[in-house]
Amino acid sequence: MILSVRTSARTELIDITPQIAEQVKKSGVSDGLCMLYVPHTTGAVTINESADPSVRRDILMVLNQIVPWEANYKHLEGNSAAHVKATLVGASELLAIENGALVLGTWQGIFFCEFDGPRTRKIHVRILDVNSGFKP
Repeated sequence: MILSVRTSARTELIDITPQIAEQVKKSGVSDGLCMLYVPHTTGAVTINESADPSVRRDILMVLNQIVPWEANYKHLEGNSAAHVKATLVGASELLAIENGALVLGTWQGIFFCEFDGPRTRKIHVRILDVNSGFKP
């Protein structure tokens, strides 16, 4: 399954937990794995606190401090900072499924990370039933 996400800012973290949880529910898998993959070089996926929105702002603030938009980059498109941020955060996550639900900590959520938006992005979702294999 491919989840489409429309971003609205140059950099943002979008909580996609409800959409992923819905796909797990639809799959009917009781015990397995949920693999998420972002096929973009300036986007990423991560798991972090979802209860307090200021955590998302703090993460983006620090990433922007560590990897500023303006530097002596050589990439002609002008989005090298986005490529570096995507590399630091990562293109995939693997989550356990138990009793038909994602295994996440009390405060955890799944976030699509936009580093060069706004754009329409894709997240590939694959669900593995430990008893019978992958479900599309």
